[in-house]
Amino acid sequence: MWYPSHDAEIDRIKESVSCATVLERIGGWRLDAKESTRPALKYRGGDAEILIVNHDQRGWWNPLGEERGDCFTLVQYLRPDLNFGQARCILRALAGVTPSLRNVPRYRQRRDQRRSVAACWAAAEQLRPASPAWRYLANERRVPSAILASAADQDTVRQGKYGTPWFAHRDHAGRLTGIEARGPAYRGFLRGGAKSLFRFQLDLAARPLRVVVLEAPIDALSLAAIENASLSKLAARTLYVATGGGIGPSTVEVLERIFAEFCACGGEVAIATDNDAAGDHHARKLEAIARKHELGVEPARPPAPFCDWNDMVRAMGT
Repeated sequence: MWYPSHDAEIDRIKESVSCATVLERIGGWRLDAKESTRPALKYRGGDAEILIVNHDQRGWWNPLGEERGDCFTLVQYLRPDLNFGQARCILRALAGVTPSLRNVPRYRQRRDQRRSVAACWAAAEQLRPASPAWRYLANERRVPSAILASAADQDTVRQGKYGTPWFAHRDHAGRLTGIEARGPAYRGFLRGGAKSLFRFQLDLAARPLRVVVLEAPIDALSLAAIENASLSKLAARTLYVATGGGIGPSTVEVLERIFAEFCACGGEVAIATDNDAAGDHHARKLEAIARKHELGVEPARPPAPFCDWNDMVRAMGT
């Protein structure tokens, strides 16, 4: 995005215009309150388009693409026919206008969110049978107890605030980079962390011969359960990883390292994203990364009518 030489009005507009307001007033986009938090507002447009508003509503990014920026770039993303001056005129009228934000949980910065993600993870409870997080994953999500016990032993899942399951994102060296929370009342990433990859393997003692890339950690556990139940010999030698939705630079970096290792040892790669338009987009990006390393890619979509692998597990039962 090109800006003219420094102009004080540009700075004032960027500070006073909400990107959420731009989406509602110009694009006619709809807020997905169920999938939103105050720090990350999810808006949906036509044809399965999704945009996320962040940075106290001063920024935005496209989880299905590479676009991101401020209110000026957002106007020209929505209206590519407008030049910078025309975008400025539109934004002047939106200065100070608040978006609706109906039914979005009120965000309050709690003490645990001011701590580092490592400190938050250390303070979280271990996943154990009969705990609220275990009951949610076992009873509502139908993840088998044997899979949950293995995930607890590997310290990939813990119980956070209000009994919400917390999933660890780690870099290639195994260092914790972020915490993804997915429960009945809240889903999102804890502040201060960064997406990389959630990892799970049924047999840590075995060198993985295959890596399966999914979108959500619960889907990674679900597909591991499905393949393990089918007595597939590959299940124990498979590394199940989840990107947590959008594929950012940190996630790409870790995937590049994993794919390079699998290329060297003759391993296989399966792309098991959701069976929808967003899943199609993620699959194309992941396949492009894998093919850079000359790896063959196995498509592994959940069969219709299931949208994701957890839908299939819940339909099958434990």
